[in-house]
Amino acid sequence: MTDTILTEYRDGVLVVRFNRPERKNAINHEMWLAIRDTFRSAAADDSVVCVLLCGEGDNFCSGVDLSSFTESVPGEEHPFEVAARAVAEFDKPLVAAAQGAAVGGGATVLFHADIVYVGESLRLRLPFANLGLVPEWGSSYMLQANIGAQRAAELFYRAEWVDADKAMNCGIADDVLPDGNLFDHALRKAQEIAQWPVNSLREIKRCLRQHHLPAIDAAIVAEQAAMERQAGSPENIEAITAFMEKRKPDFRNL
Repeated sequence: MTDTILTEYRDGVLVVRFNRPERKNAINHEMWLAIRDTFRSAAADDSVVCVLLCGEGDNFCSGVDLSSFTESVPGEEHPFEVAARAVAEFDKPLVAAAQGAAVGGGATVLFHADIVYVGESLRLRLPFANLGLVPEWGSSYMLQANIGAQRAAELFYRAEWVDADKAMNCGIADDVLPDGNLFDHALRKAQEIAQWPVNSLREIKRCLRQHHLPAIDAAIVAEQAAMERQAGSPENIEAITAFMEKRKPDFRNL
């Protein structure tokens, strides 16, 4: 297993950590594939009853590493698409503990967690509109399924920063903890879940998710098609250029 993802087995719970702290755990090509392999392996291993997803260091995940954004083969699923499917189809309880940056794909993966705990330092953002792009991870469906269509639309359209309290108040997070207590609290809750029979939990998860899965699949397909149209578009180029030049993008007259 690549060291971009760290795993540790803790009494029925598989702790899965994004591990690129020097890049705020930004996801590159290697990490997308590691996410896929980790979740597929955890699904097949009956000793794993629950997964706890978190980030190494002070941040959860800052989204896609822009330096690896174009690492895909035409006509094939992009690595983030196969990773998204592995997480979306994971049929056991998934708990997430997020602090610091949770941006783009580092935010949308949280929408697939069954329970989300966040640290007081959380800064979550869905920066797709301001990058000239579209959502990913099936989040165009999952966020509105979780918090309602109007709240989801506001977060996607405005691309504003969301702090821990707002994340809890709008339904993204289940509880807010001091950063220093976050991991231990989430692990304890995950281990409480892991005391129950894995097959019972698996069946409960399937019942909870079965009516969502076709819609998630349709969302992933639609998002990937839209991403192919938008990536490299004039507005996307302007957004990336402005980011690199540390200025506000100007989308007029494109």
